[in-house]
Amino acid sequence: MITIGLTGGIGSGKSTVSAGFVQRGAVLIDADAIVREQQVPSSPVFAEMVERFGSDIVASDGTLDRGAVADLVFSDSEALADLNAITHPPVGREIRRRLGELAGTDRLVVLDIPLLGEGLALGRQPRYPTSGILVVDTPIDVAVERLVAARGFSADDARARIAAQLPRAERLAIADWVIDNSGSIDELEAAVDTAFTWASALPHVPAQNH
Repeated sequence: MITIGLTGGIGSGKSTVSAGFVQRGAVLIDADAIVREQQVPSSPVFAEMVERFGSDIVASDGTLDRGAVADLVFSDSEALADLNAITHPPVGREIRRRLGELAGTDRLVVLDIPLLGEGLALGRQPRYPTSGILVVDTPIDVAVERLVAARGFSADDARARIAAQLPRAERLAIADWVIDNSGSIDELEAAVDTAFTWASALPHVPAQNH
């Protein structure tokens, strides 16, 4: 099994890159998607979140109002720490379970895990063994334009979200391979092709590490 740690700032196009890897035969382990699976109504994580943050985080249809949660924790470090304490343990267990199922195979696995870059920039060892780190890089102005056009952010909100993340230069410093996503979709497709070839030739992660 080859594992790639995938990271990139908000608006970088990281999801498009991960989808391109899947189209080429990779397995995606998306921590954000696992979080959403863990937060369905009636789940233990959902119940703990409502107990901690109140009913204002529940939408009118009974599901989690993710926007309300984001607004609560964006500028409140204590609330964010509490949210992480609720969500990280079960998500980590599920990631380890999926990696365990793939251990010893020839599969290329993409690990899309938030804050992966932040941890590596601080010199921490990755929580999950990786064969290499792939960074999707986009100039800040381009990322802002995309967030405004595709996700309805205001320009100020987009810049605030970007500023709250790992600085671009620090993210690039931890990369083993960089995809430049400042151009067209066709250019990105070509870059994903090249990156996939690079990733496929990386050393396998020893099975005993899982």
